[in-house]
Order: sequence, then C-alpha cells, then structure tokens
Amino acid sequence: MRDLFKTLVLATLLLVPAATANAQITIGVRIGAPPPPRAYAVPPRPGPDYTWVEGYQYPEGGHYKWHDGYWTRPPYQGAYWVAPYHSGERYVPGRWEGSRGVVAHDHRWDKSKQRDENRRRR
Repeated sequence: MRDLFKTLVLATLLLVPAATANAQITIGVRIGAPPPPRAYAVPPRPGPDYTWVEGYQYPEGGHYKWHDGYWTRPPYQGAYWVAPYHSGERYVPGRWEGSRGVVAHDHRWDKSKQRDENRRRR
C-alpha cells in the first residue's frame, strides 16, 4: 500500500507541471493606440496582378511611424493582405496569408520595387 501511495505522489508531482506547461506564444508590441491614418492619393494600378496595401502606422523605437500605401504583387498566387491592427494594448503587424502559409512584411524590403513579391514564408 505504501508503494502505491509513493507511486501516486510521484506521478502527481511529475504530471501536474506538464499539464500547466501548455502555454501560448503571442507576438505584439505594447505602446498604446496609433495616431489616425493619413490622407493621401492612391496612384494608378501598375498592372492587373498588383494588390494595394493601404498605408498604416507601425511601431518603431517606442513610437509610431507612418508607412505609405503601395502597390505590390502578392508573395504567391492566391495570397491576400491582412492589414495591421491595434487590439487593446497590442499592435499586430500586417502579413500575407493564403494556402501556402503566412508571409510577414519586412520593412527592409520597402526599398525594392518588388517589395513583397516572391518572398518566402517564415
């Protein structure tokens, strides 16, 4: 009986931490709500396979920075743009989604005319 009790106590000590370790990971930046969007003119579409990405505010160095809207080709056929948004105290960055996975926009690509085209998912 004593061995059974020891086994139960040992099993409980080993299994309880494992059950509580089921954590979720969330990515976000907490710096408050962004300023309102800016008004600007949308240039003509350069071609039928281009998608317009609306301008938005994104956090950088503890404040928000404006990102002008732009025409780009999606990273793969069927991908669609999910605009960045602010929820509660959290900023959620924009990304491309579709049948082949998620492709996060990287602001280092902004100097390229192709921007998001042919980017690989992360």
